[in-house]
Amino acid sequence: MKLHKTWAVMAVCALVLTGCRGSDEGGGSGDGDISAPGVTSEPCPEAVNEDNGCIYLGQISDLTVGPFAPLAVPITDAEKAFWQRVNDDGGIDGYDIDATKYIRDNLYLPQTHAQVYAEIKADVLGLAQTLGSPTTLAILEDLKANDVVAAPASWTSLWEFEDVILESGTNYCFEAMNIVDYIAEQNSAKSVMMIYFPGDYGGDGAAGAEIAAEANGMTFTGVETGPGQEAQAGAVSAVVKEKPDLVILATGPTEGAVIVGQAAAQGYQGQFVGLGPVWNPVLLETPAAPAFEAMFLASGYWGSWGTDTPGHQAMRDALPDVTPNDGYTAGWVWSYPMKAALEEWLSGDHEKTRAGLLEAVQSLETVDYEGMLPVEAGKFDGEPNDTVFRQSVLSKVDPTAPTGLTLIEDFAAGPTASAHEFTESCFGG
Repeated sequence: MKLHKTWAVMAVCALVLTGCRGSDEGGGSGDGDISAPGVTSEPCPEAVNEDNGCIYLGQISDLTVGPFAPLAVPITDAEKAFWQRVNDDGGIDGYDIDATKYIRDNLYLPQTHAQVYAEIKADVLGLAQTLGSPTTLAILEDLKANDVVAAPASWTSLWEFEDVILESGTNYCFEAMNIVDYIAEQNSAKSVMMIYFPGDYGGDGAAGAEIAAEANGMTFTGVETGPGQEAQAGAVSAVVKEKPDLVILATGPTEGAVIVGQAAAQGYQGQFVGLGPVWNPVLLETPAAPAFEAMFLASGYWGSWGTDTPGHQAMRDALPDVTPNDGYTAGWVWSYPMKAALEEWLSGDHEKTRAGLLEAVQSLETVDYEGMLPVEAGKFDGEPNDTVFRQSVLSKVDPTAPTGLTLIEDFAAGPTASAHEFTESCFGG
């Protein structure tokens, strides 16, 4: 079973959540033997299977003005499509899944995230999506207090230590370790600079990069930067002045475009690699496109849109008319563990409560990702050092590919990530 940690989010919790002082179990709409909120004997709105009951799952995402909206909108649409496919296949043990009715915008603000969560938590069994590390931290104590299982749209190493969080793929920390190991081996790099947003996204990646730099005998420099195009002058100046062999980015796509494009224009000739959230195919439509093609690699947690697996094909079939974007890929992958947990919960002998669903999660030893991730990436039964998935992928920029990326390194864990004793989160532990 995963280890629990308590994070300093109770101030936000006290301000905007009404459930931080006790359990919500048994509230909302129960159904017969199922006493969990968000489960009804009535069919879902616009039900596929009229004889099925309905399980409601919430989605809280960055849908309008936040820095990750270009990824978050397709993430959310892919999750809706995933559960529509589940319902088209008959649902799960007499229930359809509704991941559409309770969708909310967090504006990528922790307080907003907590407010909209408080609005819907009595009406949903769990969260099919909670986007962002700092935003999810704002509701973490309430999730734990009420046994609300949530699938995060983020990859911080914090999640491996929280039972209620149903994560997929490796974390930013191990991802950065794998980047450093790969470039050190391929290019004999001697210096690495990490340019990152402060907080759990950038901080987690920076911690991993520093660990791997030390393991490889490389110098390490960390440069914090803020969101927005205008905030990148200091980061660009640092790259041009210090000329590190490797620059790892943990920003959004907008900031990545400024840093890569302007550093290249000012003479930098080293290697850029971006953590997963940095890449967006729209970067190929910016003035920085030539620099990205020449000197940028994209790290990731699984293969991009065009990858040849049954899961990728199912996703493409379910989303036939969209412009390819790996936000869709992420939303689709993130849905598999919740599906596996619901199947185990409904078919097994677990209590039909939120606590019973959490127990079902903790019993999962594998998840069938239909080839998008190895089945062992879905191990939730055990200690974090044993269950954490340490492998990531690496892609080059390819304007002819559906999302502008072609895989060059399939699932692999470098020596640093493979050897790391994972007894606490890399950032905030």
